[in-house]
Amino acid sequence: MSDAAQPTAAEVRAAAEAVKTALDRHLAAVERRSGEEDPAVYDAFNELAAAAEAYDELLYDRYDEVTPFEIPGEDTLPPYTGPEEPGALSVLIRRDYAVAEPQRLMAQARRVEAADEEAPDVEASGTVHGALGLLFGEFEPDEIASRHKEFGLEEGDSTLWVTAADESADPGEWLEAPFEEVDPERVVCRFDVSTVFDDDIEDDEDIDDIGDIEDDEGRDDEDGDGDPTELDGDLDTDLDGDLDTDLDEDDEPARPEADR
Repeated sequence: MSDAAQPTAAEVRAAAEAVKTALDRHLAAVERRSGEEDPAVYDAFNELAAAAEAYDELLYDRYDEVTPFEIPGEDTLPPYTGPEEPGALSVLIRRDYAVAEPQRLMAQARRVEAADEEAPDVEASGTVHGALGLLFGEFEPDEIASRHKEFGLEEGDSTLWVTAADESADPGEWLEAPFEEVDPERVVCRFDVSTVFDDDIEDDEDIDDIGDIEDDEGRDDEDGDGDPTELDGDLDTDLDGDLDTDLDEDDEPARPEADR
């Protein structure tokens, strides 16, 4: 970064003072908390986070130094302020996909095209964006979500928000910009799916697996004879013996012949 673009020492000092002020305000709001979802605490929290993030950036730009604080992201919703008895609701859904296998995607689109007798002469399935248009025009989004691997797609993050309204919108009112005027304070509930959560679960499972392996190793040689495969050998011998039993012409077990 050039010297001209660097913040001054005074700007860094002012940002530090802003953090101190925001910290005092947050503590005061917590001390006066009126409930679990007090809006004053929520506002003070956001002000403190913004002040700390600004200070961290200026400190790094000026002195190439960082703070030990991690600024949490906006992964929580503000307190609900919508109607207690909503007269209408909106369900907002976003699903992300990666085009993992373009050839598979276009092959599925060609099948749709071949089955459509009224399809235009120009083949849209020859390009990825054309194939996407065909498939999403033919199948419901929920069906694509359940069959995404068949279409050469790989799931990414997804989220579903349920928002409350006093009354239903007029037909066609929001179609031009369906997601621009979403009020977070009217979100009744939300459901998020992300590989971030899967990674956390896998880490926990890896730890459990290590414990399982250690337990299995302890149980394999409980008899202390140093041969954990002995039981497997006995089972194999018994099974082989049963399978090798001779059958007579009537499919009955043959009587063993006496030694000659």
